[in-house]
Amino acid sequence: GQLCCDGPQGVLTLALRRELRERKEEILTFLHAAAASWDSSEPLQPISRAEALSLSFAQQRLWLLGQWEPGGWVYNIPAAFRLRGALNVTALECSVNEMVRRHETLRTSFNAVDGDPVQVIAPALTLKLSVVDLSDLSDSEEREATVKRLAREEAQRPFDLVEGPLLRVTLLRLEEQEHVLLLTLHHIVSDGWSLGVLFRELAILYEAYCAGKSSTLSELPIEYADFAVWQRQWLQGEVLDSQLSYWKGQLGSGVPTLELPMDRPRTPVETFHGAQQTLVLPRDLSERLKELSRREQVTLFMTLLAAFKVLLHRYSGQDDIVVGSPIAGRNRAEIEGLIGFFVNTLVLRTELSGDPTFRELLGRV
Repeated sequence: GQLCCDGPQGVLTLALRRELRERKEEILTFLHAAAASWDSSEPLQPISRAEALSLSFAQQRLWLLGQWEPGGWVYNIPAAFRLRGALNVTALECSVNEMVRRHETLRTSFNAVDGDPVQVIAPALTLKLSVVDLSDLSDSEEREATVKRLAREEAQRPFDLVEGPLLRVTLLRLEEQEHVLLLTLHHIVSDGWSLGVLFRELAILYEAYCAGKSSTLSELPIEYADFAVWQRQWLQGEVLDSQLSYWKGQLGSGVPTLELPMDRPRTPVETFHGAQQTLVLPRDLSERLKELSRREQVTLFMTLLAAFKVLLHRYSGQDDIVVGSPIAGRNRAEIEGLIGFFVNTLVLRTELSGDPTFRELLGRV
């Protein structure tokens, strides 16, 4: 019957604390109902590996795309990290292989049985850390150009979903105390959240092995394959019907395509020659946006999304704006520490007709 609330310093204002107290019963009722909707499903627990293991819905999407366009590298997840200081290469290789042992998804490949994809988990897998020595390149500009070239080539090298492994690790040696670690995974076994898990655990393992100790990480209670089977069992029947009914109501038919004015026509074939734009908002503006969000009882994400939709509306002249936003897809505590493909794309549709004020639009968002 207690309500415990925590947040960054300054977020829980006196007014917000007072409202939480006044609406405590309403909030608890909501939280219990939300928990019940999940608790009605089967618990997430280890399953037998003796039978064929189905893919999660997310994995099935990528497997299908892989059959459609085999040999592609678009769904590679590359990462490059510069390491400065003395490096124990043996400890690093041992750390990588302990990660492979811990997380079944790093030992997983994918095959088809009677046309249906299944997960194939290798009982053991040892990766050899590939070391490329660039210390002979005395010119620093040439060396950096070589690093970028090798990183790009590694990122664009396809994986074989059938043969595996779907993880590659390469170490570029620039000097005695400077290295670049290139790590590439296929998206079907990983996502952005997973990289955080991987590097956090890799750092813990590396520190332990450098000190001559064994792993201090506790064994995982479940693995990604357990989640995939659980998801299949949960998302069916009434649960699936309610999900489909909701999205059919939200999206209906004829979801509009955003027609932005461009200086050249779209290519008939995807080239994937995209880019990303990054901007930093001034601190003063950020604080005022946060204050506006608190005043309107919305999240900062909602406020920024509303502003983005205004921008798209102004450029396109369209009133029905649909935006896709990636979400982590990790809504159970058991899967927080797993490496795997959980991410999904949420469709956010907003009607901007009727010349609303920004406050009105924010309410719609």
